[in-house]
Amino acid sequence: MANETLSYSESAKGWPSFYSYLPDFMMGMNTYFYTFKNGNLFRHNTNPIRNNYYGQQFNSSITGVFNNNPLEIKLFKTISFESDKAWAVTDLLTDLSSGNMLSTYFEQKEGEWFSFIRENASTINFKLRSANGIGTISAIPTIISANLYQYQFTVPPGSIISEGDSVFKTTNPATVTPTKCGVVKSVDNTLNTINVDTTGFGQLVASGDFILYYKDVVANSTGARGYFMQFKLENSDTTPVELFSVGSSVMKSFP
Repeated sequence: MANETLSYSESAKGWPSFYSYLPDFMMGMNTYFYTFKNGNLFRHNTNPIRNNYYGQQFNSSITGVFNNNPLEIKLFKTISFESDKAWAVTDLLTDLSSGNMLSTYFEQKEGEWFSFIRENASTINFKLRSANGIGTISAIPTIISANLYQYQFTVPPGSIISEGDSVFKTTNPATVTPTKCGVVKSVDNTLNTINVDTTGFGQLVASGDFILYYKDVVANSTGARGYFMQFKLENSDTTPVELFSVGSSVMKSFP
């Protein structure tokens, strides 16, 4: 467990919150809360700058979990919250994926802050629907120009693939982990070809290699799948902020 101060509430008969400050000693007296740090005395709840302790600024954060119907794999489409300020989702985790959303992703709709769930830009999980196979290259790739190659297939690449998708290759999709070999520049479903920019990758593709593509998980995110979803909201305001509730649009995932 990280170094934190845990508070106990007599009225709630429980432990309602964690605090980032670490005092040497603390006590309550005459309705005020006092702490000692490095030999100095501090009185809390009198500083107009919120989350500032001993001259150090902290952020407010809250971690929660959505886990209705725990035996079902679910699709978490959105996240929303009732608050007088926008919060950032600094950590979002399921058993299959991870993500985060900047506070600027959220828009106010009918009194709530709302955003579709986006995964981390670096997320690569070939079990997700962001990954789709095209097939085996049927001929030696043709050089179009410097670092631009044309891949030929026996079937059309399909309507889902688009410019900007990442291209991966593998010699055996069942046993060999795919490696990134370029980015899609154009698609031709009549000629059964895709043009791939290999700048910066240098992965040589040969006839017989199996090719798959991976959608941009931020721009094309379909949500987060898993049995549960853990989230962490964070706010850096130095003025009072209230958070009333957090919700998500959830549906059963159908493979």
